[in-house]
Amino acid sequence: MPLSTYHLRTSIAVSDIQEAVAFYEGKLGLPLLQSGPSARIVDGSRIYASGGGPALNVYQSVTAGKTSATLATWYVDDLDQIVDELTSSGVEFARYDQFEHDAKGITARAGGGRIAWFQDPDGNTFALEADV
Repeated sequence: MPLSTYHLRTSIAVSDIQEAVAFYEGKLGLPLLQSGPSARIVDGSRIYASGGGPALNVYQSVTAGKTSATLATWYVDDLDQIVDELTSSGVEFARYDQFEHDAKGITARAGGGRIAWFQDPDGNTFALEADV
């Protein structure tokens, strides 16, 4: 069977699982589905739901934060509202010199729409995108 028939889950390496729990559960409000070991770390991983099912695996690893690329994107209906909610939870939105951002950190997306980026405590980058 081709891989396209299977559900895909994003995995994110973090350096401190407890700090990650505070961010992913506390600031982002993602519901925890399951916790378990990661390599030799008891209770070192979490699986979070988004969009109605398991979507994000966060695990403690020495490889945390090794890339500046966007690792996952949420496609949202009301970007301003989500940015406002996350900002009020303590999430800071990234601003990049090569883009013009509004006061909230939102910029035009190539091909249309709008986008905003934020990072977790390890510098893993995520995006929020909307078509309008």
